Amino acid sequence: MSEMQFQNDIEKLIEILPLRIRRNIQEGLLDDAIEIVLDIGRIPEIRYGNGKILPLGSENITREDLDYITEQLPEFTNDNRSGIAGTLHRISAIRNRQGKIVGLTCRIGRVITGTIECIKDFVIQNKSILFLGRPGVGKTTKLREITRLMADELGKRVVVVDTSNEIAGDGDVAHPAIGKARRMQVSQPEYQKDIMIEAVENHTPEVIVVDEIGTESEAAAARTIAERGVMLIATAHGNTLDNLIKNPTLSDLIGGIDTVTLGDDEAKHRGCQKTVLERQKQPTFDIVIEIIDRNTLSIYKDTAEAVDYILRGWPVTPEIRKVDGNYKEKKPANILKQVEELDKKVSDASNSPLSFNFNRQKYIQENKKHKKIYIYAVSRSIVDKIIERLDIDATIVRSVEEADFVIAHKNFAKGGTKILATANEYHLPVFFVRTNSMSQIQRVLKEALNLTQENQETYSYKNYKDSTELALEETNAAVAKLSEGALSVELQPQEKTVRKLQHELVEAYGYKSTSIGEGKERHLKIFKDE
Repeated sequence: MSEMQFQNDIEKLIEILPLRIRRNIQEGLLDDAIEIVLDIGRIPEIRYGNGKILPLGSENITREDLDYITEQLPEFTNDNRSGIAGTLHRISAIRNRQGKIVGLTCRIGRVITGTIECIKDFVIQNKSILFLGRPGVGKTTKLREITRLMADELGKRVVVVDTSNEIAGDGDVAHPAIGKARRMQVSQPEYQKDIMIEAVENHTPEVIVVDEIGTESEAAAARTIAERGVMLIATAHGNTLDNLIKNPTLSDLIGGIDTVTLGDDEAKHRGCQKTVLERQKQPTFDIVIEIIDRNTLSIYKDTAEAVDYILRGWPVTPEIRKVDGNYKEKKPANILKQVEELDKKVSDASNSPLSFNFNRQKYIQENKKHKKIYIYAVSRSIVDKIIERLDIDATIVRSVEEADFVIAHKNFAKGGTKILATANEYHLPVFFVRTNSMSQIQRVLKEALNLTQENQETYSYKNYKDSTELALEETNAAVAKLSEGALSVELQPQEKTVRKLQHELVEAYGYKSTSIGEGKERHLKIFKDE
Protein backbone atom coordinates (compact mmCIF):
# COMPACT_ATOMS: atom_id res chain seq x y z
CA MET A 1 0.00 0.00 0.00
CA SER A 2 1.68 3.25 -1.11
CA GLU A 3 1.84 6.40 0.98
CA MET A 4 -0.11 8.20 -1.76
CA GLN A 5 -2.94 5.66 -1.53
CA PHE A 6 -3.04 6.11 2.25
CA GLN A 7 -3.28 9.88 1.87
CA ASN A 8 -6.06 9.58 -0.71
CA ASP A 9 -8.05 7.47 1.73
CA ILE A 10 -7.88 10.23 4.34
CA GLU A 11 -8.90 12.78 1.75
CA LYS A 12 -11.98 10.73 0.86
CA LEU A 13 -13.14 10.91 4.48
CA ILE A 14 -12.50 14.65 4.66
CA GLU A 15 -14.43 15.22 1.41
CA ILE A 16 -17.76 14.05 2.88
CA LEU A 17 -17.56 16.62 5.73
CA PRO A 18 -19.30 20.02 5.45
CA LEU A 19 -17.01 22.76 4.16
CA ARG A 20 -17.02 24.71 7.45
CA ILE A 21 -15.67 21.63 9.26
CA ARG A 22 -13.15 20.80 6.54
CA ARG A 23 -11.58 24.25 6.88
CA ASN A 24 -10.55 23.43 10.46
CA ILE A 25 -8.62 20.29 9.55
CA GLN A 26 -5.02 21.34 9.29
CA GLU A 27 -2.31 19.22 7.71
CA GLY A 28 -1.22 16.40 10.03
CA LEU A 29 -4.15 16.85 12.41
CA LEU A 30 -5.59 13.42 11.57
CA ASP A 31 -2.28 11.52 11.36
CA ASP A 32 -2.75 9.65 14.67
CA ALA A 33 -6.50 10.13 15.05
CA ILE A 34 -8.87 7.22 15.60
CA GLU A 35 -12.19 8.88 14.87
CA ILE A 36 -14.13 12.08 14.30
CA VAL A 37 -17.25 12.46 16.47
CA LEU A 38 -20.17 14.61 15.29
CA ASP A 39 -23.20 15.10 17.60
CA ILE A 40 -26.05 17.58 17.12
CA GLY A 41 -25.68 20.62 19.37
CA ARG A 42 -22.04 19.90 20.22
CA ILE A 43 -18.67 20.96 18.88
CA PRO A 44 -17.17 18.22 16.65
CA GLU A 45 -14.22 16.33 18.17
CA ILE A 46 -11.16 14.42 17.03
CA ARG A 47 -10.23 11.48 19.24
CA TYR A 48 -6.81 9.87 19.46
CA GLY A 49 -5.59 6.46 20.59
CA ASN A 50 -3.83 7.86 23.67
CA GLY A 51 -7.13 9.27 25.00
CA LYS A 52 -6.48 12.80 23.79
CA ILE A 53 -9.53 14.72 22.44
CA LEU A 54 -9.32 17.90 20.38
CA PRO A 55 -12.21 20.18 19.33
CA LEU A 56 -12.64 20.60 15.59
CA GLY A 57 -13.57 24.26 15.27
CA SER A 58 -15.85 26.20 17.61
CA GLU A 59 -19.33 25.81 16.02
CA ASN A 60 -21.91 23.23 17.08
CA ILE A 61 -23.05 20.47 14.72
CA THR A 62 -26.48 20.99 13.14
CA ARG A 63 -28.93 18.55 11.59
CA GLU A 64 -28.04 20.02 8.19
CA ASP A 65 -24.40 18.99 8.77
CA LEU A 66 -25.41 15.40 9.44
CA ASP A 67 -27.77 15.35 6.45
CA TYR A 68 -24.96 16.63 4.22
CA ILE A 69 -22.75 13.70 5.28
CA THR A 70 -25.37 10.93 5.15
CA GLU A 71 -26.53 11.97 1.65
CA GLN A 72 -23.08 11.02 0.36
CA LEU A 73 -23.04 7.60 2.01
CA PRO A 74 -24.62 4.25 1.11
CA GLU A 75 -27.70 3.37 3.16
CA PHE A 76 -27.02 2.43 6.77
CA THR A 77 -27.49 -1.27 7.62
CA ASN A 78 -29.43 -2.65 10.60
CA ASP A 79 -26.37 -2.25 12.82
CA ASN A 80 -26.29 1.49 11.92
CA ARG A 81 -23.06 1.28 9.93
CA SER A 82 -22.06 2.60 6.55
CA GLY A 83 -18.81 3.41 4.78
CA ILE A 84 -17.04 5.09 1.91
CA ALA A 85 -16.53 2.94 -1.19
CA GLY A 86 -12.92 1.93 -1.77
CA THR A 87 -11.76 2.87 1.74
CA LEU A 88 -11.55 1.31 5.19
CA HIS A 89 -13.34 4.20 6.92
CA ARG A 90 -16.47 3.27 8.88
CA ILE A 91 -19.35 5.64 9.60
CA SER A 92 -21.64 4.67 12.49
CA ALA A 93 -24.91 6.44 13.32
CA ILE A 94 -26.67 7.30 16.59
CA ARG A 95 -30.45 7.68 16.29
CA ASN A 96 -33.15 9.22 18.46
CA ARG A 97 -36.35 7.42 19.50
CA GLN A 98 -38.00 8.37 16.20
CA GLY A 99 -35.14 6.82 14.22
CA LYS A 100 -33.58 10.09 13.02
CA ILE A 101 -29.79 10.35 13.01
CA VAL A 102 -28.53 12.68 15.77
CA GLY A 103 -24.86 11.71 15.81
CA LEU A 104 -22.13 10.17 13.66
CA THR A 105 -18.84 8.46 14.53
CA CYS A 106 -16.41 8.53 11.62
CA ARG A 107 -13.86 5.77 12.37
CA ILE A 108 -10.63 6.27 10.45
CA GLY A 109 -9.48 3.04 8.77
CA ARG A 110 -5.79 2.65 7.97
CA VAL A 111 -3.47 0.16 6.36
CA ILE A 112 -0.62 -0.29 8.84
CA THR A 113 2.22 -2.66 7.98
CA GLY A 114 4.61 -4.38 10.39
CA THR A 115 2.04 -5.10 13.11
CA ILE A 116 2.37 -8.90 12.77
CA GLU A 117 6.14 -9.22 12.23
CA CYS A 118 6.67 -10.33 15.83
CA ILE A 119 4.09 -13.15 15.48
CA LYS A 120 4.72 -14.17 11.87
CA ASP A 121 6.30 -17.44 13.03
CA PHE A 122 2.93 -18.41 14.55
CA VAL A 123 0.92 -17.29 11.53
CA ILE A 124 2.83 -19.53 9.11
CA GLN A 125 2.23 -22.66 11.24
CA ASN A 126 -1.19 -23.28 9.62
CA LYS A 127 -2.79 -23.25 13.06
CA SER A 128 -6.03 -21.42 13.86
CA ILE A 129 -5.45 -18.19 15.79
CA LEU A 130 -7.89 -16.21 17.95
CA PHE A 131 -7.20 -12.55 18.79
CA LEU A 132 -8.63 -10.96 21.94
CA GLY A 133 -8.50 -7.34 23.08
CA ARG A 134 -10.52 -4.27 23.89
CA PRO A 135 -11.91 -2.08 21.07
CA GLY A 136 -9.39 0.13 19.31
CA VAL A 137 -6.20 -1.87 20.04
CA GLY A 138 -5.75 -3.02 16.43
CA LYS A 139 -7.40 -6.44 16.15
CA THR A 140 -8.91 -5.75 12.71
CA THR A 141 -5.65 -4.18 11.49
CA LYS A 142 -3.82 -7.41 12.29
CA LEU A 143 -6.50 -9.47 10.52
CA ARG A 144 -5.97 -7.45 7.33
CA GLU A 145 -2.21 -7.88 7.40
CA ILE A 146 -2.46 -11.62 8.11
CA THR A 147 -4.97 -11.94 5.26
CA ARG A 148 -2.58 -10.24 2.84
CA LEU A 149 0.33 -12.38 4.04
CA MET A 150 -1.57 -15.66 3.61
CA ALA A 151 -3.06 -14.75 0.22
CA ASP A 152 -0.12 -12.98 -1.42
CA GLU A 153 3.09 -14.33 0.12
CA LEU A 154 1.94 -17.88 0.92
CA GLY A 155 -0.41 -18.21 -2.05
CA LYS A 156 -3.25 -19.73 -0.04
CA ARG A 157 -6.95 -19.62 -0.86
CA VAL A 158 -8.23 -17.07 1.64
CA VAL A 159 -11.84 -15.98 2.14
CA VAL A 160 -12.74 -13.02 4.33
CA VAL A 161 -16.20 -13.16 5.91
CA ASP A 162 -16.73 -9.41 6.15
CA THR A 163 -19.56 -8.33 8.44
CA SER A 164 -20.55 -4.71 7.80
CA ASN A 165 -17.49 -4.45 5.52
CA GLU A 166 -15.26 -4.03 8.56
CA ILE A 167 -12.17 -5.77 7.16
CA ALA A 168 -12.08 -4.99 3.44
CA GLY A 169 -13.95 -1.69 3.30
CA ASP A 170 -17.18 -0.57 1.66
CA GLY A 171 -18.15 -1.12 -1.97
CA ASP A 172 -18.21 -4.16 -4.24
CA VAL A 173 -14.45 -4.11 -4.83
CA ALA A 174 -12.46 -5.25 -1.78
CA HIS A 175 -9.78 -2.87 -0.49
CA PRO A 176 -6.21 -3.66 -1.68
CA ALA A 177 -5.26 -4.10 2.00
CA ILE A 178 -6.40 -7.75 1.88
CA GLY A 179 -4.31 -8.58 -1.18
CA LYS A 180 -5.61 -11.38 -3.41
CA ALA A 181 -7.98 -12.75 -0.77
CA ARG A 182 -11.66 -13.06 -1.71
CA ARG A 183 -14.28 -11.25 0.32
CA MET A 184 -17.83 -12.37 1.14
CA GLN A 185 -19.95 -9.48 2.41
CA VAL A 186 -22.39 -9.97 5.29
CA SER A 187 -25.33 -7.58 5.03
CA GLN A 188 -26.46 -7.95 8.67
CA PRO A 189 -24.53 -9.22 11.71
CA GLU A 190 -27.07 -11.96 12.44
CA TYR A 191 -26.20 -13.61 9.10
CA GLN A 192 -22.49 -13.93 9.84
CA LYS A 193 -22.73 -17.57 10.99
CA ASP A 194 -24.52 -18.55 7.76
CA ILE A 195 -21.94 -16.87 5.53
CA MET A 196 -19.13 -18.57 7.49
CA ILE A 197 -20.58 -22.00 6.66
CA GLU A 198 -21.42 -20.97 3.09
CA ALA A 199 -17.80 -19.91 2.56
CA VAL A 200 -16.58 -23.41 3.43
CA GLU A 201 -19.23 -25.26 1.47
CA ASN A 202 -19.10 -23.21 -1.72
CA HIS A 203 -15.63 -21.73 -2.14
CA THR A 204 -13.08 -24.34 -0.93
CA PRO A 205 -10.96 -21.98 1.18
CA GLU A 206 -7.77 -22.99 2.96
CA VAL A 207 -8.06 -20.03 5.32
CA ILE A 208 -11.13 -18.16 6.60
CA VAL A 209 -10.84 -14.75 8.30
CA VAL A 210 -13.65 -13.49 10.56
CA ASP A 211 -13.92 -10.36 12.69
CA GLU A 212 -15.78 -10.43 16.02
CA ILE A 213 -17.22 -13.83 16.86
CA GLY A 214 -19.80 -12.87 19.46
CA THR A 215 -22.65 -15.39 19.64
CA GLU A 216 -23.02 -19.06 20.48
CA SER A 217 -24.14 -19.88 16.94
CA GLU A 218 -21.06 -18.16 15.49
CA ALA A 219 -18.85 -20.12 17.90
CA ALA A 220 -20.53 -23.33 16.69
CA ALA A 221 -19.94 -22.30 13.07
CA ALA A 222 -16.26 -21.67 13.87
CA ARG A 223 -15.96 -25.20 15.31
CA THR A 224 -17.57 -26.66 12.18
CA ILE A 225 -15.01 -24.83 10.03
CA ALA A 226 -12.06 -26.00 12.15
CA GLU A 227 -13.28 -29.61 12.10
CA ARG A 228 -13.24 -29.51 8.29
CA GLY A 229 -9.52 -28.76 8.35
CA VAL A 230 -9.76 -25.08 7.43
CA MET A 231 -7.39 -22.63 9.14
CA LEU A 232 -9.37 -19.97 10.99
CA ILE A 233 -8.14 -16.47 11.88
CA ALA A 234 -10.62 -14.51 13.98
CA THR A 235 -11.26 -12.04 16.77
CA ALA A 236 -13.77 -12.48 19.59
CA HIS A 237 -15.53 -10.43 22.24
CA GLY A 238 -13.45 -10.44 25.43
CA ASN A 239 -10.14 -8.95 26.54
CA THR A 240 -8.42 -12.03 27.98
CA LEU A 241 -8.39 -15.81 27.93
CA ASP A 242 -9.80 -15.74 31.48
CA ASN A 243 -12.78 -13.74 30.20
CA LEU A 244 -13.39 -16.33 27.49
CA ILE A 245 -13.28 -19.22 29.94
CA LYS A 246 -15.92 -17.52 32.11
CA ASN A 247 -18.12 -16.66 29.12
CA PRO A 248 -20.59 -19.57 28.60
CA THR A 249 -21.57 -18.21 25.18
CA LEU A 250 -18.08 -18.33 23.69
CA SER A 251 -16.22 -20.86 25.87
CA ASP A 252 -16.66 -23.45 23.08
CA LEU A 253 -13.96 -21.55 21.17
CA ILE A 254 -11.40 -22.78 23.72
CA GLY A 255 -12.85 -26.26 24.23
CA GLY A 256 -15.95 -25.64 26.34
CA ILE A 257 -16.03 -25.80 30.14
CA ASP A 258 -17.92 -28.42 32.13
CA THR A 259 -18.38 -29.17 35.84
CA VAL A 260 -17.02 -32.60 36.79
CA THR A 261 -17.35 -34.51 40.07
CA LEU A 262 -14.18 -36.43 40.96
CA GLY A 263 -13.90 -39.59 43.01
CA ASP A 264 -12.37 -39.39 46.48
CA ASP A 265 -9.04 -40.89 45.38
CA GLU A 266 -8.71 -38.61 42.34
CA ALA A 267 -9.59 -35.49 44.37
CA LYS A 268 -7.02 -36.48 47.00
CA HIS A 269 -4.41 -37.16 44.30
CA ARG A 270 -4.98 -33.73 42.74
CA GLY A 271 -5.25 -32.01 46.12
CA CYS A 272 -8.49 -30.25 45.15
CA GLN A 273 -12.22 -30.27 45.82
CA LYS A 274 -14.39 -33.04 44.45
CA THR A 275 -16.25 -30.68 42.10
CA VAL A 276 -13.94 -29.08 39.54
CA LEU A 277 -14.07 -27.41 36.12
CA GLU A 278 -12.67 -29.33 33.16
CA ARG A 279 -12.18 -28.64 29.48
CA GLN A 280 -14.66 -30.67 27.42
CA LYS A 281 -12.88 -31.06 24.08
CA GLN A 282 -10.12 -29.81 21.83
CA PRO A 283 -10.28 -26.01 21.36
CA THR A 284 -11.42 -24.55 18.05
CA PHE A 285 -8.36 -22.28 18.07
CA ASP A 286 -4.86 -23.68 18.58
CA ILE A 287 -3.33 -20.34 19.58
CA VAL A 288 -4.82 -17.42 21.53
CA ILE A 289 -3.22 -13.98 21.30
CA GLU A 290 -4.28 -11.18 23.64
CA ILE A 291 -3.58 -7.66 22.38
CA ILE A 292 -2.70 -5.76 25.56
CA ASP A 293 -1.97 -2.55 23.66
CA ARG A 294 -1.01 -1.65 20.10
CA ASN A 295 2.60 -2.72 20.67
CA THR A 296 2.26 -5.55 23.21
CA LEU A 297 0.96 -9.06 22.53
CA SER A 298 0.40 -11.85 25.05
CA ILE A 299 0.58 -15.28 23.37
CA TYR A 300 -0.73 -18.65 24.54
CA LYS A 301 1.05 -21.03 22.18
CA ASP A 302 -1.05 -24.05 23.21
CA THR A 303 -4.64 -23.11 24.00
CA ALA A 304 -5.52 -26.56 25.35
CA GLU A 305 -2.72 -26.59 27.93
CA ALA A 306 -3.26 -22.95 28.88
CA VAL A 307 -6.95 -23.57 29.61
CA ASP A 308 -6.07 -26.70 31.63
CA TYR A 309 -3.53 -24.74 33.70
CA ILE A 310 -6.03 -21.98 34.45
CA LEU A 311 -8.87 -24.36 35.38
CA ARG A 312 -6.62 -26.29 37.77
CA GLY A 313 -5.19 -23.15 39.34
CA TRP A 314 -1.66 -23.81 38.09
CA PRO A 315 0.52 -20.84 37.06
CA VAL A 316 0.56 -20.11 33.35
CA THR A 317 2.79 -17.43 31.86
CA PRO A 318 2.04 -16.43 28.26
CA GLU A 319 4.83 -15.30 25.99
CA ILE A 320 4.96 -11.49 25.76
CA ARG A 321 6.11 -10.01 22.46
CA LYS A 322 6.55 -6.39 21.45
CA VAL A 323 5.92 -4.85 18.05
CA ASP A 324 9.24 -3.40 16.96
CA GLY A 325 8.95 -0.13 15.03
CA ASN A 326 11.97 -1.16 12.96
CA TYR A 327 10.26 -4.22 11.50
CA LYS A 328 9.14 -2.27 8.43
CA GLU A 329 12.77 -1.62 7.48
CA LYS A 330 13.77 -5.29 7.58
CA LYS A 331 14.01 -7.26 4.37
CA PRO A 332 11.13 -9.73 4.00
CA ALA A 333 12.07 -13.28 4.97
CA ASN A 334 11.61 -16.20 2.65
CA ILE A 335 8.21 -17.16 4.02
CA LEU A 336 7.78 -20.26 1.85
CA LYS A 337 11.13 -21.62 3.06
CA GLN A 338 10.09 -21.02 6.68
CA VAL A 339 6.85 -22.90 6.05
CA GLU A 340 8.70 -25.88 4.54
CA GLU A 341 11.02 -26.06 7.56
CA LEU A 342 8.05 -25.81 9.91
CA ASP A 343 6.15 -28.56 8.06
CA LYS A 344 9.19 -30.84 8.40
CA LYS A 345 9.29 -30.28 12.18
CA VAL A 346 5.58 -30.99 12.47
CA SER A 347 5.95 -34.13 10.35
CA ASP A 348 8.81 -35.41 12.54
CA ALA A 349 6.69 -34.93 15.66
CA SER A 350 3.48 -36.36 14.22
CA ASN A 351 4.23 -39.93 15.32
CA SER A 352 3.49 -39.16 18.98
CA PRO A 353 -0.16 -39.38 20.12
CA LEU A 354 -1.96 -36.14 20.92
CA SER A 355 -2.49 -35.62 24.65
CA PHE A 356 -4.75 -33.09 26.29
CA ASN A 357 -3.45 -33.67 29.82
CA PHE A 358 -1.31 -31.28 31.84
CA ASN A 359 2.36 -32.01 31.11
CA ARG A 360 4.26 -30.88 34.19
CA GLN A 361 7.65 -31.92 32.82
CA LYS A 362 7.06 -29.85 29.67
CA TYR A 363 5.94 -26.94 31.84
CA ILE A 364 9.19 -27.12 33.83
CA GLN A 365 11.31 -27.29 30.67
CA GLU A 366 9.55 -24.27 29.15
CA ASN A 367 10.06 -22.22 32.31
CA LYS A 368 13.68 -22.94 33.19
CA LYS A 369 15.01 -19.86 31.37
CA HIS A 370 16.33 -16.75 33.15
CA LYS A 371 13.61 -15.36 35.41
CA LYS A 372 12.81 -11.72 36.19
CA ILE A 373 11.20 -11.08 39.57
CA TYR A 374 9.31 -8.01 40.80
CA ILE A 375 9.00 -7.68 44.58
CA TYR A 376 6.58 -5.52 46.56
CA ALA A 377 7.07 -4.85 50.30
CA VAL A 378 9.48 -7.82 50.41
CA SER A 379 13.09 -7.59 51.62
CA ARG A 380 15.32 -7.27 48.58
CA SER A 381 18.46 -8.24 50.51
CA ILE A 382 16.88 -11.53 51.60
CA VAL A 383 15.68 -12.31 48.06
CA ASP A 384 19.18 -11.58 46.72
CA LYS A 385 20.72 -13.93 49.32
CA ILE A 386 18.30 -16.73 48.44
CA ILE A 387 18.98 -16.31 44.70
CA GLU A 388 22.72 -16.53 45.40
CA ARG A 389 22.44 -19.47 47.83
CA LEU A 390 20.27 -21.59 45.52
CA ASP A 391 22.25 -20.55 42.44
CA ILE A 392 19.03 -19.48 40.73
CA ASP A 393 19.27 -17.83 37.31
CA ALA A 394 17.10 -14.85 38.21
CA THR A 395 17.23 -11.10 38.78
CA ILE A 396 15.03 -8.52 40.49
CA VAL A 397 13.55 -5.93 38.11
CA ARG A 398 12.22 -2.43 38.76
CA SER A 399 8.93 -2.57 36.86
CA VAL A 400 6.07 -5.07 36.83
CA GLU A 401 5.94 -5.07 33.02
CA GLU A 402 9.44 -6.58 32.80
CA ALA A 403 8.76 -9.37 35.31
CA ASP A 404 7.89 -13.04 34.85
CA PHE A 405 6.16 -13.13 38.24
CA VAL A 406 5.57 -11.01 41.36
CA ILE A 407 6.31 -11.71 45.02
CA ALA A 408 4.36 -9.44 47.38
CA HIS A 409 3.86 -9.13 51.14
CA LYS A 410 0.31 -10.19 51.97
CA ASN A 411 -0.13 -7.56 54.72
CA PHE A 412 0.63 -4.75 52.26
CA ALA A 413 -1.43 -6.06 49.34
CA LYS A 414 -4.03 -3.28 49.63
CA GLY A 415 -1.36 -0.62 49.20
CA GLY A 416 -0.16 -2.30 46.03
CA THR A 417 -3.53 -2.42 44.26
CA LYS A 418 -2.19 -0.67 41.16
CA ILE A 419 0.82 -2.98 40.97
CA LEU A 420 -1.31 -6.10 41.36
CA ALA A 421 -3.76 -4.81 38.75
CA THR A 422 -0.86 -4.35 36.31
CA ALA A 423 0.35 -7.87 37.08
CA ASN A 424 -3.13 -9.18 36.37
CA GLU A 425 -3.30 -7.26 33.09
CA TYR A 426 -0.03 -8.84 31.96
CA HIS A 427 -1.12 -12.26 33.31
CA LEU A 428 1.79 -12.48 35.72
CA PRO A 429 1.53 -14.98 38.59
CA VAL A 430 1.53 -13.28 42.02
CA PHE A 431 2.92 -15.09 45.07
CA PHE A 432 2.41 -13.79 48.62
CA VAL A 433 4.62 -14.04 51.69
CA ARG A 434 3.22 -13.64 55.20
CA THR A 435 6.48 -12.41 56.78
CA ASN A 436 9.83 -11.06 55.63
CA SER A 437 11.69 -14.02 57.14
CA MET A 438 14.23 -15.89 55.04
CA SER A 439 12.43 -19.21 55.43
CA GLN A 440 9.09 -17.78 54.28
CA ILE A 441 10.54 -15.93 51.28
CA GLN A 442 12.66 -18.93 50.28
CA ARG A 443 9.65 -21.26 50.38
CA VAL A 444 7.55 -18.90 48.23
CA LEU A 445 10.39 -18.26 45.77
CA LYS A 446 10.91 -22.00 45.27
CA GLU A 447 7.17 -22.43 44.80
CA ALA A 448 7.15 -19.64 42.19
CA LEU A 449 9.96 -21.36 40.28
CA ASN A 450 8.42 -24.81 40.78
CA LEU A 451 11.79 -25.69 42.31
CA THR A 452 11.00 -28.90 44.22
CA GLN A 453 13.19 -31.87 45.06
CA GLU A 454 11.76 -33.91 42.18
CA ASN A 455 12.60 -31.39 39.47
CA GLN A 456 15.64 -29.43 40.70
CA GLU A 457 17.91 -31.37 38.34
CA THR A 458 15.64 -30.61 35.38
CA TYR A 459 15.87 -26.94 36.26
CA SER A 460 19.68 -27.07 36.07
CA TYR A 461 19.85 -25.60 39.56
CA LYS A 462 21.95 -27.22 42.31
CA ASN A 463 20.35 -30.54 43.11
CA TYR A 464 20.41 -30.25 46.87
CA LYS A 465 18.57 -28.80 49.81
CA ASP A 466 20.78 -26.14 51.36
CA SER A 467 21.72 -26.34 55.04
CA THR A 468 19.26 -23.63 56.05
CA GLU A 469 16.33 -25.45 54.52
CA LEU A 470 17.34 -28.74 56.13
CA ALA A 471 17.66 -27.02 59.49
CA LEU A 472 14.17 -25.53 59.17
CA GLU A 473 12.75 -28.91 58.17
CA GLU A 474 14.33 -30.39 61.30
CA THR A 475 12.69 -27.61 63.32
CA ASN A 476 9.28 -28.43 61.85
CA ALA A 477 9.76 -32.11 62.72
CA ALA A 478 10.70 -31.18 66.29
CA VAL A 479 7.62 -28.98 66.66
CA ALA A 480 5.51 -31.93 65.52
CA LYS A 481 7.03 -34.06 68.29
CA LEU A 482 6.09 -31.42 70.89
CA SER A 483 2.52 -31.38 69.64
CA GLU A 484 2.45 -35.16 70.04
CA GLY A 485 3.44 -34.92 73.73
CA ALA A 486 7.23 -34.54 73.92
CA LEU A 487 8.38 -32.14 76.66
CA SER A 488 11.45 -30.85 74.80
CA VAL A 489 13.55 -31.55 71.70
CA GLU A 490 17.18 -30.62 70.96
CA LEU A 491 18.24 -29.83 67.40
CA GLN A 492 21.51 -30.25 65.49
CA PRO A 493 24.19 -27.55 65.91
CA GLN A 494 23.82 -24.60 63.51
CA GLU A 495 25.41 -21.24 62.75
CA LYS A 496 24.07 -18.12 64.46
CA THR A 497 22.09 -16.88 61.41
CA VAL A 498 20.38 -20.25 60.98
CA ARG A 499 19.59 -20.51 64.72
CA LYS A 500 17.88 -17.13 64.50
CA LEU A 501 15.58 -18.42 61.75
CA GLN A 502 14.87 -21.52 63.85
CA HIS A 503 13.94 -19.32 66.85
CA GLU A 504 11.51 -17.35 64.66
CA LEU A 505 9.91 -20.54 63.34
CA VAL A 506 9.48 -22.03 66.84
CA GLU A 507 7.95 -18.78 68.10
CA ALA A 508 5.50 -18.78 65.18
CA TYR A 509 4.21 -22.16 66.38
CA GLY A 510 3.74 -20.83 69.94
CA TYR A 511 6.60 -22.74 71.59
CA LYS A 512 9.74 -21.62 73.39
CA SER A 513 13.38 -22.10 72.40
CA THR A 514 16.83 -21.38 73.76
CA SER A 515 20.38 -21.79 72.44
CA ILE A 516 22.64 -24.15 74.42
CA GLY A 517 26.16 -25.46 73.99
CA GLU A 518 29.39 -23.69 73.07
CA GLY A 519 31.16 -22.87 69.82
CA LYS A 520 30.44 -25.24 66.93
CA GLU A 521 28.22 -27.35 69.20
CA ARG A 522 25.77 -24.52 69.95
CA HIS A 523 22.23 -25.55 69.06
CA LEU A 524 18.54 -25.03 69.89
CA LYS A 525 16.47 -26.66 72.54
CA ILE A 526 12.75 -26.19 72.04
CA PHE A 527 10.08 -26.82 74.64
CA LYS A 528 6.54 -26.06 75.68
CA ASP A 529 5.78 -22.96 77.73
CA GLU A 530 5.08 -24.38 81.20
